[in-house]
Amino acid sequence: MPTPDPVPSPRDSMMRRFWRIFRLLALLSVVIAAIAVARGDPILHINMLIATALGVGFTVLLGSGLMALMFLSSSSGHDEQAAPHVHQENDEE
Repeated sequence: MPTPDPVPSPRDSMMRRFWRIFRLLALLSVVIAAIAVARGDPILHINMLIATALGVGFTVLLGSGLMALMFLSSSSGHDEQAAPHVHQENDEE
């Protein structure tokens, strides 16, 4: 007799969701860095182009990663647990 599949934990599904979003945002940052380098001045040295690509790519990756963490935090319900008095005050008004 087959055993039923275990119910996935919310933490595992949240981590899978985060890494899926993070991979898409990493791809986006690589594309943005490539566009920034491609539109650059052709007279610039290769070192400047590499530094620009790394700077733009890591900046976009950091910003988008932090936004993904904020999105996942708000959708997981941890914000309501952290400050329940704020939501109660807003409900009374």
